[in-house]
Amino acid sequence: MAIGARFQALPPEADLDDRKLDALFPVRATLPPGPSQLSFDFENFFLGHLPAQVRGLRALLAKFPADVVLGELGFWSIPVLSLSAAPDERPTLVTLGSVPLLIQSEDTPAFGAGILPTPGEEARARNRATNAEVRQVFAELQRFGEATLESLGVTMPGYLFDAPFRRTDHYLQLTVPGFEYPRGDLPEHLRFVGTLPPAPSGDYAEPAWWPELSADRPVVVVTQGTVANTDLHELVIPTVRALAGLDLLVVVATAREDGPDLVRRALAEVPDNVRLAGFVPFDLLLPHADALVTNGGYGGVQTALYYGVPLVVAGASEDKPEVAARVEWSGTGVNLRTSMPEVTELRAAVQTVLHDPGYRSQAGIMAKEIGQYNPFEAIADIVDVAARR
Repeated sequence: MAIGARFQALPPEADLDDRKLDALFPVRATLPPGPSQLSFDFENFFLGHLPAQVRGLRALLAKFPADVVLGELGFWSIPVLSLSAAPDERPTLVTLGSVPLLIQSEDTPAFGAGILPTPGEEARARNRATNAEVRQVFAELQRFGEATLESLGVTMPGYLFDAPFRRTDHYLQLTVPGFEYPRGDLPEHLRFVGTLPPAPSGDYAEPAWWPELSADRPVVVVTQGTVANTDLHELVIPTVRALAGLDLLVVVATAREDGPDLVRRALAEVPDNVRLAGFVPFDLLLPHADALVTNGGYGGVQTALYYGVPLVVAGASEDKPEVAARVEWSGTGVNLRTSMPEVTELRAAVQTVLHDPGYRSQAGIMAKEIGQYNPFEAIADIVDVAARR
């Protein structure tokens, strides 16, 4: 690479293809979204792979004594390194926040259910109580995490899910303040650095229908992202049925090679106003969009807001209820509060977003705020300072 970087894989036992979780762990698909599935994921992936991950990272650092270790929220080796040595005896640690802030706060409800925050002391008291309840729900996982870190020679202080936020030198949240609930008790090392700009599309062969994106009728894009897109009947198929026959263009971005064929097999006939695609670069597609229908993946929502595109969100797994709640709270779209919305709900929500100018206006305001940040510069500044220590 131009900067001289080279690739070093983690040990095979620390590797995992997160696109195939349900295939690798069939029992996972039987667990309902929420605490049960999240506990399973942590025990089997994030914490389960941690010992091998830490061994691989420590071996690498022994050969390559880096100035900075940069990782995202799920890279639990960063809290381990933070707890293992004093700041002047280890690399500077930088954590990137790629999901909504889940650090507990008395200013926000407990993370997970997508409950909107409300002001006032009564609400704060309720938040403290629900946060305590959540810690109790995850008490067994807490013990598992403490034992895992103990096996690595460190002790976990405090609540398990707070560790990635508090046990790092710099926590950089990849969004803007306008898309996150205000809190008065965030750590000083946590700051917002803006949304990552969409990756350049490179050589993309535009399909024959591409010129239709510039026609007069509204363009609605629907996607289930890249993780929770196993069953396109959850959102893609109902959206196609909901918008069939309306005076708009529907682009179905399935994010999978077999996606278009799956949609065709699910429908007796593909509506005339629907265009099917596998992988479509969002940096090329979303500037043409008037609305995005999504199950609430954090990255996809941030990309839509980068372009000022309002949203209709329907998701229940992973962090998606919390993403959807922030869309609702920020006024940038409609939150359907389900992962399997009815056709009538979808049609009404899309028409609301298209015809109520407030959603487009709020999404535009968010895009302007995003434009004031440069996450790459923020990261580069930290690296420069660390290199001069």
